[in-house]
Amino acid sequence: MTTATATTTQVYQLFIKATPEAIWEAITTPEFTARYFYGARIEIGPQRLHALGPNDEVWGDESVLEFDPPHRLVHGWRSLYDPELALEETSRVTWEIEPQDGGFTKLTVVHDRLEGAPKTAESVSGAGWMMVLSGLKTLLETGEPLAG
Repeated sequence: MTTATATTTQVYQLFIKATPEAIWEAITTPEFTARYFYGARIEIGPQRLHALGPNDEVWGDESVLEFDPPHRLVHGWRSLYDPELALEETSRVTWEIEPQDGGFTKLTVVHDRLEGAPKTAESVSGAGWMMVLSGLKTLLETGEPLAG
């Protein structure tokens, strides 16, 4: 993809053999996120997202725009773990969790409003979000993290 839209709106979809409730817990509790999200302990409640890095440094502190467990979560995103990225505008991440027949769930993650955050867009595209989402899927389906 080479258009500006592809960079400023990124969409990822995957199917996970887990319940919507299990996925919700995995994306909102620090005990889970530390195992698949680059060591970040992310806690998300109805109003705030707070993320700490592996050494307790603040990686994120953003507003939650929508909180509808276990179906939809929308929050701001600023990459505070990198001083250069932290200077960019806040973007938005939307998690859509949809149960499917057969005991699995469709997870759609949309990272958008990246017009004012081009370096963030580049850092999360490709392997960035895909490593996180692959790690989430692997952890929920096998109980083991994707990376050690």
